[in-house]
Amino acid sequence: MPGENPLRAGQAVSGGHRDSNSQGRVAQGRRTGLLARPFAGALLAATSLYGLLRADPALAEAAASARSASLPVGVVEVMQMAVFVGVMGAALLSAIVLIRERAKISADNVALRARVADLNAALQRSDALLNLRDQRIVVWASEKQKPELVGSLPVDVGAPEDRAAFLAFGRWLTPRAAAALDRAVAGLRERGAQFDLAVETHTGAPLEVQGRKTPSHTLVRFVSLSVAQREQVRLKLENQRLAADYDNMIGLVDALKMPFWLRSADGRLRWVNRAYAEAVEAATPEAVLREGKEFLGTPAREAIAQKHATHQLFEQTLSTVIGGDRKMFAVTDFAGPEGAAGIAVDMSGIEAIREEYERAVRSHADTLDQLNTAVAIFDDQEKLRFFNQAFQKLWDLDVGFLDSAPDNALLLDRLRSEGKIAEQPEWRRWKENLLGAYRAVEPQEHWWHLPDGRTLRVIANPQPKGGVTWVFENLTERINLESRYNAAVRVQGETLDNLTEGVAVFGPDGRIRLSNPAFVSLWGLSPELVGANTHISVIRAQCDTVVKDSPWASFVAAVTGFDEERRNGRGQTELHNGTVLRYAVIHLPNGQVMITFVDVTDSVNVERALKDKNEALQRADQLKNDFVQHVSYELRSPLTNIIGFTELLSLPATGPLTQRQCEYLEHIGSSSAVLLTIVNDILDLATVDAGIMELEVAEVRIDRTIAAAAELVADRLDEHRIRLTVDIAQAPKSFHGDETRIRQILYNLLSNAANYAPEGSTVALTCRQMAQGVEFAVHDDGPGMPPEILDTVFRRFEPRVNGGRRRGAGLGLSVVKSFVELHGGSVRIETGKDRGTTVICLFPITPTGIRVAAE
Repeated sequence: MPGENPLRAGQAVSGGHRDSNSQGRVAQGRRTGLLARPFAGALLAATSLYGLLRADPALAEAAASARSASLPVGVVEVMQMAVFVGVMGAALLSAIVLIRERAKISADNVALRARVADLNAALQRSDALLNLRDQRIVVWASEKQKPELVGSLPVDVGAPEDRAAFLAFGRWLTPRAAAALDRAVAGLRERGAQFDLAVETHTGAPLEVQGRKTPSHTLVRFVSLSVAQREQVRLKLENQRLAADYDNMIGLVDALKMPFWLRSADGRLRWVNRAYAEAVEAATPEAVLREGKEFLGTPAREAIAQKHATHQLFEQTLSTVIGGDRKMFAVTDFAGPEGAAGIAVDMSGIEAIREEYERAVRSHADTLDQLNTAVAIFDDQEKLRFFNQAFQKLWDLDVGFLDSAPDNALLLDRLRSEGKIAEQPEWRRWKENLLGAYRAVEPQEHWWHLPDGRTLRVIANPQPKGGVTWVFENLTERINLESRYNAAVRVQGETLDNLTEGVAVFGPDGRIRLSNPAFVSLWGLSPELVGANTHISVIRAQCDTVVKDSPWASFVAAVTGFDEERRNGRGQTELHNGTVLRYAVIHLPNGQVMITFVDVTDSVNVERALKDKNEALQRADQLKNDFVQHVSYELRSPLTNIIGFTELLSLPATGPLTQRQCEYLEHIGSSSAVLLTIVNDILDLATVDAGIMELEVAEVRIDRTIAAAAELVADRLDEHRIRLTVDIAQAPKSFHGDETRIRQILYNLLSNAANYAPEGSTVALTCRQMAQGVEFAVHDDGPGMPPEILDTVFRRFEPRVNGGRRRGAGLGLSVVKSFVELHGGSVRIETGKDRGTTVICLFPITPTGIRVAAE
């Protein structure tokens, strides 16, 4: 309290603010009190003495007598005493004045301390109000200083706390609100225009914004509203948007060139656009409302009112008189609880355009009917809507069928079934590609070669509104003419100049008409010698000097002779430089003669070499065939006998055999079978190499073929406790191939796997359908193949043990590769160290490139 501690009464309890004037006054009072204390003591002592003398005259008189008795009193002492008494009196008066002033200053200090306490309390209340979480104030102290932010807004409002982000109004206010606030703030800071706005944040929370300006500050206050206030502001914003939308709609409708009107609940006009006023010949829309001019006649309005009695919407084409002309309008009128709105669209121009369009279509159809080019028009549903007579004659179809509006796909199928268009390898894809014109933008061009030899140029022209116009142009005669013309041009132009053959054309008078550079080069002639109008005799004289046996005499006779048969001639001659020329004399239909020369020097030399090589190949081929036949008879026949007698001896009917004899017979049979297999493999490879092997292609049942091959190797697998697993779940039931060769392929693969698979392991045979064909894969868990062996695994007569149990002739995989490739397939091997080996054979569904004879 100020009374408890007067020296600190002027200090604020909180808020950190002090009154500078109060502090100055307190300090000055303190200094005056300190200086007045000595003077006050002296003055107090003098006053006491003076009062004592005045109070007791006897004492004063005694004192005076004593002084007079003891000391003489002079003028100086009197003056000193007078000065002393004057000073003491002044001091007494000053003390009285100072005491009174001190009391006044103390009272002022008490008042100032109370004022400062009140100001501190008011400041605390202001800070508390400003720091409420329902408002935020932006303060600009001057134009050059950055604005300060006081207070904060609730979190659900979506306003950022950061100063820079908060001042970027477009980041957290809606675009319309941010633009309006920016304009208001600019007006407030530049012109002092105060404002009150309602804005909306991105989160949908409304805020009230107030802008005020004082002589020294510019303030913008954002206030968060209560629930009721928010609803009120939201309604206000919604009303602003609806008002803006209403203004836009009214502006748009007023700008339309179609009459538009609004009626009140009693049926009177409430608003019309300018097009309405122009239609009823009124100066302004306001004049229409004053005069009550109606756009539609009474019957039309009655019809609308009758329709509204049961339905809200009225749509009908009505007629009315506009500018002295009767026009048709498509009237749409909607009736609501508080009135009705209607619009009228002028259909007179559309009707005129429709009639003009129909006349143009009829004229277009009549014109197309007179053309020799076939034309057919299909709509967007691919239905035939128009065809001319040329189209009907081109395809020779029934008029009734064409009048039934068949679709394009049905028409194509009928033409195909009647054999009038060529059969396509993939009919469905070809038809889909053709009908793609209905989805195209640019015209498409096709060439059809019909079975009767005609050639059509087919143009599919998409229409803007859907549908396609098909034009069938018969270019058979034109193509033939162009072909003949182009042939003549090529003979007289590029064919002569660009061919390596020398060509010279002579007229009936014996003079040269055409020649090419090759003719000049072959005979070593100068370009001037073979110029136009040079006679053949001059050219003969030059050419006879460079040829051994000159054929130019016969050339002159063919050109200038009068032989009625005009037979063509061919021959060959050799020049002195060793060049061999092959010539031909051809009589042209126009009486001219063309002589061609071809340098066949290299061909003759190659021909001679080829003849020699061909003779050698024929002898080698004959030798190979003889070898195959010889081995087939000389080796297979004895082996067959040995195997037959071995089996005969093993029969019980032949007689009893000892145990050792049975073992010998078993070894003889197995060795003979192995040898027969090797011989058969050699013969098969030789037959394939000779190109004389024929595949007996038929339907191959996969399950039956695999079972037959597995049965052949069952004993070998059981001998080493190897289990065979077959997986044909993804395989087709059958495919085309040579069943015997395929079974042989699978037998060789399984035998090879059984040779390398460890004891007690599993050999897997898998068959599955692939996009390229049927794939067989045989896998064993053997040691695998190193890369150096993998490169030579298909070479013949290169046996390898590589961890196998027995050493063969090295023909198994060679036979497999030859037979698979004979079917048009391929073989590959996937192997690696400690990963086993997988041999994969891919067969096509139908064998391609089958070699049925020597190639």
